[in-house]
Amino acid sequence: MTTYVTTINTTPAISQPKRRKIIHIDMDAFYASVEQRDFPELRGKPLVVGGDPNGRGVVAAASYEVRKFGVRSAMSCYEARKRCPEVIFVPPRFDVYRAVSSKIRHIMYSLTPHVEPLSLDEAYLDVTGLSVHQGSATLMANWLRAQILEQTGLNASAGVSFNKMLAKIASDINKPNGTAVITPADADAFISTLPIERFHGIGKATAKRLHAMGVSHGADLRRIPAAILVNEFGKRGQFYHDIAHGRDERAVKSERTHKSVGSETTFRDNLTDDNKLKLQIYAQNADAFHQLHKKQLIAYTITLKVKYADFTQVTRSHTLSTAFNSAESAHFWLDKLFSDIPRALPIRLVGVTFSSLTLATQITPQLNLFEGFFV
Repeated sequence: MTTYVTTINTTPAISQPKRRKIIHIDMDAFYASVEQRDFPELRGKPLVVGGDPNGRGVVAAASYEVRKFGVRSAMSCYEARKRCPEVIFVPPRFDVYRAVSSKIRHIMYSLTPHVEPLSLDEAYLDVTGLSVHQGSATLMANWLRAQILEQTGLNASAGVSFNKMLAKIASDINKPNGTAVITPADADAFISTLPIERFHGIGKATAKRLHAMGVSHGADLRRIPAAILVNEFGKRGQFYHDIAHGRDERAVKSERTHKSVGSETTFRDNLTDDNKLKLQIYAQNADAFHQLHKKQLIAYTITLKVKYADFTQVTRSHTLSTAFNSAESAHFWLDKLFSDIPRALPIRLVGVTFSSLTLATQITPQLNLFEGFFV
């Protein structure tokens, strides 16, 4: 005899938010790895992708072989050579890096449309609800890494967790060429023992202030009431309180329409030198303008973004009556915008964005704005 049992729940249902599955993919020493892939004689050598070591060149990327000497991105090439006299310098090939990045992005989109690129070499993916690879975000991350290696010859590291902050932290745990997973069950213990310097979003200046408050690890940060953190750090204080409890509700943002085109970079070490900062601004400008060219867009507005060591940020913009016709044509306005940026604190990030976009093909030919624009 078969007995059918019906269970009636007399307790009102409580809506529980669904746990997301987030992957953060981070290419290992991306620019330097591309150079070592393409030029076998550079493999295993201390390598810097950057500018002139005898001038004001800045390190754009450092291979793992040279990092053990303390060489990092945004460091002057002169300092890099002082730390490692055997270092080999090569100029950046951004066209190549963008082409490789596009191939990597294509692999990501073959898994899910929910991809949020952060730069040429890293991105978030939201794989919540996918049934492929047994529905396992870990298996998906390992599949992505294997496909990237097979199709580009480059290694990637992956972090898997239930929010963006933890996924990004995880991707750094088993670098290079590894995957790390932080599950909901493990999150509290992991965060408790995590040095505050390892939290994504806490820089050197903030860490120093937190240390002065007796905060060294996540468990210490978790014990401080949100009101005290907000009083000390402003609205960032609420963010610090949330991440100490493993909360990060930011969604993975997939942007397919081009309202703006930009490029930004975060320095490993905060910068105060104007010459170094301007070189980085020009580099981001060149990258952003190249993207405009590639997408056959023109722009009338340029915006300079600066983020300080305490994570506050400012932007300055200027709009022209005619479109920018070259990367160099923006330098004058970037200099003016930069001169209007307050300089009370060291700077951790600079970015350049073009907006007020129009398809170049829509411009009347006799305006002759972009003679030779399409190469």
